[in-house]
Amino acid sequence: MVEKLNAKVVSLSLATVSGILSLLCAFLIALAPGTAVKFFGSIFHGMDITRIAAPITLSGVITGLIAVVIVALITGWMFAVIYNYFAKSK
Repeated sequence: MVEKLNAKVVSLSLATVSGILSLLCAFLIALAPGTAVKFFGSIFHGMDITRIAAPITLSGVITGLIAVVIVALITGWMFAVIYNYFAKSK
């Protein structure tokens, strides 16, 4: 029997991890912007993101963090609900 996921726990877990990663990203960009942009560009298969990279600001970090957490909350909840649906119909 497949265990049911708790949608609240999954969404809060994903939001927490996503928030930590977002803050880590901001820290890396503030610490070493050129290296960080080059590293994150490799995630996009070598795309040159230097043309779209903007200077980091506290308001940008906070706004980005809030957006990432909201999206992660919704994504985590949706994942758990859909997982439970398919697990039940198995």
